[in-house]
Amino acid sequence: MRQELNLTQTQKLSEKMLQSLQILQMNTQELEEYLKEKELENPLIELEENSSDSEEKNDFQEKLEWLAKSDEQNRIYYQDEQNEQREEREFLEKERGLPEYVLSQLIPFFKTEKDSEIYEFLVYSLDERGYLIDNVEELADKFFLSVEEMKVYIDRLKKCDPAGVGAADLQECLLLQLLRRENENQIVKQIVEHHLVELGKNQIPQIAKALKISRDEVVRACEEIRKLNPKPAQGFASKNHLSYLVPDVTVVKFKEYFEIILNEKNAYNKPFSSYYLSLMKEDSSIEVKEYLQEKYKQAQWIFQCVASRKDTMMKICRILVEEQKEFFEKGSAYLKPLRMQELAKKAGIHESTVSRAVKEKYLQCSWGIFPINYFFAQSVSGKEIHTKDTVKKELKKIIQEEDKEHPLSDQKIAEKMQEKGISISRRTVAKYRGQMGIADAGGRKVYL
Repeated sequence: MRQELNLTQTQKLSEKMLQSLQILQMNTQELEEYLKEKELENPLIELEENSSDSEEKNDFQEKLEWLAKSDEQNRIYYQDEQNEQREEREFLEKERGLPEYVLSQLIPFFKTEKDSEIYEFLVYSLDERGYLIDNVEELADKFFLSVEEMKVYIDRLKKCDPAGVGAADLQECLLLQLLRRENENQIVKQIVEHHLVELGKNQIPQIAKALKISRDEVVRACEEIRKLNPKPAQGFASKNHLSYLVPDVTVVKFKEYFEIILNEKNAYNKPFSSYYLSLMKEDSSIEVKEYLQEKYKQAQWIFQCVASRKDTMMKICRILVEEQKEFFEKGSAYLKPLRMQELAKKAGIHESTVSRAVKEKYLQCSWGIFPINYFFAQSVSGKEIHTKDTVKKELKKIIQEEDKEHPLSDQKIAEKMQEKGISISRRTVAKYRGQMGIADAGGRKVYL
């Protein structure tokens, strides 16, 4: 019996601690959704959305406006932010996605119900680039058609705007665009059909030799190819990219200090139903009292966790702003190395708590919206301490200033970085260059 009792106590403790960690890790939107779910489950929880929520929004907006008026830079910043929000709303309301745009062009071919069903399936199967990568045989089987019949539907799709839509791959996408040109350039077509890999590697001499033409002709043809659109879906509304990012923390630059504002509701401070609280205190039946008391304990623990989350976030953000003061004053070039372990020690909390608290949360300041993890920049060795961002900026600058006809190798770049007091290896140069989407020396070479 004793062993069984101990096991039960341990289980209750772990459940409560698990809930506490779960709430700590939630971002603003997740916390709001979580509490709304709990409100439906627990009659003691009553989030006053209609009154206190609107008052909270008004108070929050008034505070931002007051801070903005006191600082011209912030005034401009918040005006820009409001403009962006308005444009975002208008975009969401008016902008059509690629499937709707393409489908509107196919309506004249809706001769039967099956036609509309097939075309709708095809356009909603387009990937984020605008390609149709589904196997034609499988599509034919799905709609009980022959392969030739299905190809008729797909060919009509490929004749729609934007040019290149419905292509199976990059090569077909580019060829579909070339077909619409009045004067077809055979060199351009040959490169797309047979030498796309060499083009991607910037192997101009090899292409010239294979086609038995001059390098200049190849360079001009490649310039034409680069004017084509490899992603026909670009510029259309996408469900994957239209979600508005809600910051969990806002840092407002004041003349003498920084104001840190957590994006939380005042309703979380007084979340209990007055009706059920009074019912719990009245002469109700034992069953009702026990039920309400149990629900009250559950609600109390939830909002203790919410309050603890708030305290932890404020503690972390205060130290973060203090440590990265130059960043918030002058911009990203002044981000300094900061380890999570260092902040945890100053905050008097465990490093794992900091990690959980900042995970997938965002901070908004006058320089934009950043993942909070962004501020824990790792250092790179050298005469001075540098962050990865500053090293990458210096690397990019060296590449921009190089002789385009004789681009620098990764080893030469590492040596130039060393001259600037940044000690990194050739492998690290290659790694950072790859992360920034910059080609190697051969890929950057310009043939004049």
